[in-house]
Amino acid sequence: MSHSLRCGVAILCLTIVGILCNRPAAAQQKPADVMPPQMDYTVRTLTNGLQVIFLEDHAVPVINLQVWYHVGAKDELPGRTGFAHLFEHLMFKGSAHVPAEEHSRIIEAVGGFDNAETTDDTTNFFETFPSNYLERVLWLEADRMGSLNVSEENFKSEREVVKEERRVRIENQPYGHLEEDLRAAAFTEHAYHHTAIGSMADLDNAKIEDVRQFSNTFYKPNNATLVIVGDFNSKQALLWTQKYFGGIPASAQPIPRINHPEPPQAAERIVQKSYSNTPLPAIVIGYKIPARYAPDSYPLDLASNILSGGESSRLYRTLVYQDQIAVEAAGSADFAEDPNLYSAYAIMNPGHSPEDGQKALVAVLDGLKTQPVEARELEKAKNQEFAGFILGRDTDEEKAIALAAAAVIGKDPGLVNTELPRYLSSTPDDIQRVAKDYFDLQHATVMLVTTSAAPQ
Repeated sequence: MSHSLRCGVAILCLTIVGILCNRPAAAQQKPADVMPPQMDYTVRTLTNGLQVIFLEDHAVPVINLQVWYHVGAKDELPGRTGFAHLFEHLMFKGSAHVPAEEHSRIIEAVGGFDNAETTDDTTNFFETFPSNYLERVLWLEADRMGSLNVSEENFKSEREVVKEERRVRIENQPYGHLEEDLRAAAFTEHAYHHTAIGSMADLDNAKIEDVRQFSNTFYKPNNATLVIVGDFNSKQALLWTQKYFGGIPASAQPIPRINHPEPPQAAERIVQKSYSNTPLPAIVIGYKIPARYAPDSYPLDLASNILSGGESSRLYRTLVYQDQIAVEAAGSADFAEDPNLYSAYAIMNPGHSPEDGQKALVAVLDGLKTQPVEARELEKAKNQEFAGFILGRDTDEEKAIALAAAAVIGKDPGLVNTELPRYLSSTPDDIQRVAKDYFDLQHATVMLVTTSAAPQ
């Protein structure tokens, strides 16, 4: 079973953006006139610490239910990386009253679907199903929270599944090690030093006692948030939640947190790498950025869109179309619970070096510092963000993700109702300011990748 990334809705998003950008001026509405409605949610906390968030929407007889455990890769101790991701898999291997893999079969049998995801900060389980099965799904989630079968057999089998996933996604992919190696160089103290997939050595050395301790530490109701969005009655849902989750004991000790803030970076770090399965040279630059929901994250996210949001972005347009020194150029801002990285990269055309790519990438990013972004370019980025929010209010799943992320990562579910105005109020001066503050090579990690026949 694969529990990984969700599919996007890029085509629909681009359609909405096109409508917003291309309608005659007289027919256009300002975003403020068509803002998505605020989410009218309720929050409850059970006596064992489980946070519960309800959002009723009776448009269709469907529910999305999510359980977010506040544990991810950054909570793993040195030598025990990959445990959170391993537990994502183990959570489907059965509990006291549900055989292995039966959780998903029950959801699928009633016409629903389920999946899971591990990030730096959280491990998330979610399912969409007909609304008349809410009580059954609450029971399913409570059963694996309270009585997961962490047996030696399950541990060993899922460890092999995770190791194979690592081979497919990391070991055997061209450029598959880029993120791992960039993070290892960029973070010297913080646990973002490693990625959620974990190292092969740590997975091989894992012991069942360590895995059970990890489970007993983090997979507790006082470290979890339950979100229910869709066609249900909140009073009835709360009664069922108390019935099935209320008897699960909270952890005996406070949830431990690894608190190793990354010290300020005072000088550029340059790392040289070569991989045997890498066909072309590459350049990656990682810039330190603030945490998700921080005030500067909103103009920085817009700047990221302007720089690297598709083939019309500045990076792709300049390096691939105009200068033709790269076959691919893009970037992404990894906004997380703690400060993380904006990573810009280019895969070079034959005859062009990683140093050529570095010079070109830096020149494009410096362009945001020296000249205020054009009004139409910023409007396009805002329209894309606006379209994303409209689509994000269109399904129960997207609403639940937004609520859970705000509650767990942002510590305030109310952030779901304040984010869009922060994007829309960003000005060209804001974009220029954050570009100057964060796209500074003195605080960056540069990775130069060359081709090589030598194995790593």
